[in-house]
Formats: sequence, structure tokens, C-alpha cells
Amino acid sequence: MNKTQIQAVLESKGVSPSKSLGQNFLTDENVARWIVAQLDIQPEDCVVEVGPGTGALTEHIAPLCRKLILVEFDARLAEYQRERWAGDEHVVVHHADGASWDPRPLFAEKPVKFMGNLPYSAGGAILANFLTSPCAAERAVVMLQKEFIDRILAQPGDEAFGLLSLRIQMDWVPKALKTVPPEAFSPRPKIDSTVMLLTPRNPLSLPPYDHKLADELMRRCFSQRRKQMHKQLPAEPAWAEVSERCGLNPQARPEDVTLAQWVALTNCYDPHPLAAIAQKDEELFDVVDEQDTVLRQATRKEVHDNGLTHRAVHILVFNKNRDCLLQQRSLLKDRHPGVWDSSAAGHLDAGEDYDTAARRELEEELGISDAKLIRLGSLPPTPQTGMEHVVVYAAMHTGKVHFPAAEISGVLPFSAALIDAWMARRPQDFANSFAEVWKLAKRECQL
Repeated sequence: MNKTQIQAVLESKGVSPSKSLGQNFLTDENVARWIVAQLDIQPEDCVVEVGPGTGALTEHIAPLCRKLILVEFDARLAEYQRERWAGDEHVVVHHADGASWDPRPLFAEKPVKFMGNLPYSAGGAILANFLTSPCAAERAVVMLQKEFIDRILAQPGDEAFGLLSLRIQMDWVPKALKTVPPEAFSPRPKIDSTVMLLTPRNPLSLPPYDHKLADELMRRCFSQRRKQMHKQLPAEPAWAEVSERCGLNPQARPEDVTLAQWVALTNCYDPHPLAAIAQKDEELFDVVDEQDTVLRQATRKEVHDNGLTHRAVHILVFNKNRDCLLQQRSLLKDRHPGVWDSSAAGHLDAGEDYDTAARRELEEELGISDAKLIRLGSLPPTPQTGMEHVVVYAAMHTGKVHFPAAEISGVLPFSAALIDAWMARRPQDFANSFAEVWKLAKRECQL
């Protein structure tokens, strides 16, 4: 769309560009076409565009993807987009704030890519909403004011390096692609904009760590960034010990600490006893027969390597909205790494009964010790369950959860309808046994 066409759309909808909403509309068609090309859209992709406005980028995206989701804050422009794409079922328009629109349905739409000519005032909140791990997007191209992008790209020691830099770099590798001058927009902003590409950081490039705890520690320290950081950190363990373990100057300030050092720092302060342990090969399990009678004991490694029949529990935790918490398994797990699974699950230790194991796993994996467990039923050992006798439980919990980073990458609540749609379209995103566990839970809980 050129400047004349964009102006016609704005006039037809009675839109006078709002400075408070950051409404600077891209009018350079060549730049728009180039920006869309950087997203590398494939025919199977679902693309989410936040802030489509009059559609300068949208018209180049729509012909390339399987599905296009538009999230527009301005009601008049959302109405325009609905009219523009009426009858085209692969384009869905939402009148919503990109900083608060619920991105969880995107998991069922993978592969997902994210694009936005984002308003300067809300860019950080929008990026946090869509791109904080765990998220569905696998690639993102955004345009924001150059100063904002410079802060994201900043490295330790740079004046611009801070909380925003770390929050993005924890999960993404940012790269500035192009500077776009003010004359490419209407109305003209006073400053240059930058187009940035975000690709996922290799999750194995850093040790596992608690993202929420890392963010809390970083917020504490950057709240007074000119002060020595140890003054904002917990008293235990002792700072002398922590700084030595992390290779930090005892007088370090937060802007001097690398991402890898922040991860090491987080793990020093993580109190979870299993924070660094994905599993232990020497754990002892009961080997059982088809009737669940104990035959002997064997190590975890022997059981899994030889496909021996053993025992496990799965717990599905529901919140007050009847959403079910699902966990994304750590990439360090020996079975089904990186996929989604029951809220908590695990094997019975040798000599342990099912109820005891369920309570233990719920506390170890989610930090929940006071929830009532309801036994829903059992599943026989099959290849789908990993040759496990499985007892399935349900529990209610609405508070916070705390999980070991080495075992679990993330936990999110999902509605039953969304889980059904997600599993139907992408069964490969789930652990093999979860489909059977979910069928049983749906039947018993009338979900």
C-alpha cells in the first residue's frame, strides 16, 4: 500500500494518527515487501501480525501463509481489516491489545511466526507477551524505534545494556537487519526505526535454570544498577561464595554481568533440590509383571534400555477456571525431551506405593504439597505408556508453582478445548503416554 492508499483508508475510517498509540504508518511499499521477506514465511506457517494498521505488511503476508492472525488495538482499523478480509477464512482479525491478547491458542497453530511494526510505547510489553518462554513462535521480525532495538542488542559493559537486553537474549538471538528512516512513515516520526530478526537461542547453549527466579534477581539488581549488585541479592548463600562460583568480581554491578553469569547466579540461589538433576540412571524401580506384581528391582537405565514393565503416576492439576496445567519437559530428559506432558508425572521408586509417589512427584515437580489428590483410574502397560502401569490422579490448585529447571522447561494452563484441538492437529508435541492419560481424565472429569 502506498501513501495515498493508506491515507484513503484512514479517512474512510475517521482515523487521525494518534501519537499516544504510536500510530506511524509504513508507506514505503518496497520496505514493506522486504520486511515480510525476512520472516521466511512457508506455506504451512501461521503468522501473527500485531498492529497491522492499514495493512502495509499484511497484504504481502497473506498470500504466503496457511493462516494469518491479526491483532489490532484500534477498533476502527480492526473493523477495516475485517472488511478487507471478509470471506477469506485464512485471515482472522482480533480487536485486542497485543500486550494482553492470549497467545496460548498459537500452540495448536504451529509452526508460528511473529511480525509487527510495533508502537514504541508498548513494544516491550508486546514482545514479552508473545515471545517469553515457553512460547509458540519460532521466528520473529519486528520494527521498533532504533534506540529501543539498540537496548535489546546491547552487551555487558554497554550503557544501554539492561533488563530488556537480558529478557530478550535469554530465549532469542537478536539481529538488527535494517535502519528505516522517518520518511518511510506517515506521519513522520522524529527518529529512525530498526528492523530486527529474532531467532530462538539454542536451549542447550546454557545450563537449565529457573527463568522466573532469574528475572526476579535481575529486576532486583537493575532497580539500582549503579550499586554493587550483591547489596540487592539474598543473604544466603554468601556473596563471596556465589561470586567465586560465577567468576564475578565481588564489586560487580549488574550491567557488567553476562547472560551466562546470570544463569550461574540464578542456579546458586535456586533452593530446589532437583534444580540441576534431570534424572539419575542409578535410581531403583520395581520391575513388575502384567498383573503389577513385583518381580525384582532394576536401575532406571536398565528398565528403560530393556523396555521392562514398571510403575508410574500422572497427576493433572486444574485451576479455578478448569484449565489444566501442562509441563514442557526439559531437553535433558532421557525420554520425550522437549514435549508437553501431564502437570506432574514420574516413576515409583522401589518399594513405593502409587499414592505416596503421586504426592512426592506433585511436590517435587510443582512445589504443591497441600492439594487433595483424587485417583481417576489406571492404565495398563503398553508401548504407548512406555510399558508402565500408570495410575492417574487429579488435583485442584490455583496458586504459584515452582518446578526444577533440569526436569521442566515451563508450565502453562490450557483449556480442555485447546488441548483437544492441539493434540488433534499436532500429536507430536506431546509425550506418548499423555494421549491415554488425557482420554481417561476427560472421561472421569467430564471435561
